[in-house]
Amino acid sequence: MNKCQLLFEDKLKFDNEQEALIYISEHLQQKNIVKKSHLKALIEREALFPTGIALDGYAVAIPHCEAEHANTPAIFIIRTQSPVAFNRADDDGTVDVSLIISLVVTSPEAQLDLLKVLFSNLQNKEFYHFLLKAPEDEITEHFSKVIFN
Repeated sequence: MNKCQLLFEDKLKFDNEQEALIYISEHLQQKNIVKKSHLKALIEREALFPTGIALDGYAVAIPHCEAEHANTPAIFIIRTQSPVAFNRADDDGTVDVSLIISLVVTSPEAQLDLLKVLFSNLQNKEFYHFLLKAPEDEITEHFSKVIFN
């Protein structure tokens, strides 16, 4: 997973989860990172297995889908202009997220490993707040160092 492309965008505005998922998939398709089937798979997976995660006083969404919809591995980090409601992974209801980390992997094993490492590090408030507040030019380098060390 070290050869993973990291993408970052800041201050994006979405009215809802669906709008965010469409933006993510279209952006990744334009870069030829995902196949055309990605959007449908991403929306369907998010409906069945929501990815909004409430942590200790903050929340994050980690939308992803099966590896068969990917051309190349990537992680797309998005800071939103205002919180977006995502369906919660752990129960009914929604959680407002200001940080979306979309994963694109080419093997199921890599996806599981990446999710474990990412979730573990996101439980560290300092790491989360760094991703939320740091200057754009520091985000991808620090993220790579922490996640892929």
